[in-house]
Amino acid sequence: MKLDHATIATPHLDTMRDFLCNIAGLTIGPRPAFSFDGLWLYHDDKAVIHLIKTRTEVSPVKSSRIDHIAFRVESAAQWDALIVKLADSGIEHRTTALPDNSELQLFAIPVPGVVIEFVTVNTASA
Repeated sequence: MKLDHATIATPHLDTMRDFLCNIAGLTIGPRPAFSFDGLWLYHDDKAVIHLIKTRTEVSPVKSSRIDHIAFRVESAAQWDALIVKLADSGIEHRTTALPDNSELQLFAIPVPGVVIEFVTVNTASA
């Protein structure tokens, strides 16, 4: 078994699309003709994020939620470019390291209620 995709439901569809395409490097791809507005975002020809446009900030499922999703950044150059993109875009974010300092984490909040994490190996600790 493997993870297929994550779904983000938000009234800020365009902002999430811009963040995930311009910052995370995903691309818009084919999506079935559902009766509701949304987008499927792809990485390596696979739909990994499904965006659904909602009318309100309130989650349609009130009993549980997913706290955040994370993308692994493979190189120091990609990590540095990510930080520049976030700074240039003015998107709220913070960085931290794991307690053992083996990995760096960056948490971004592109729209209210949605947290996206980026994680990479901490080359400074090697």
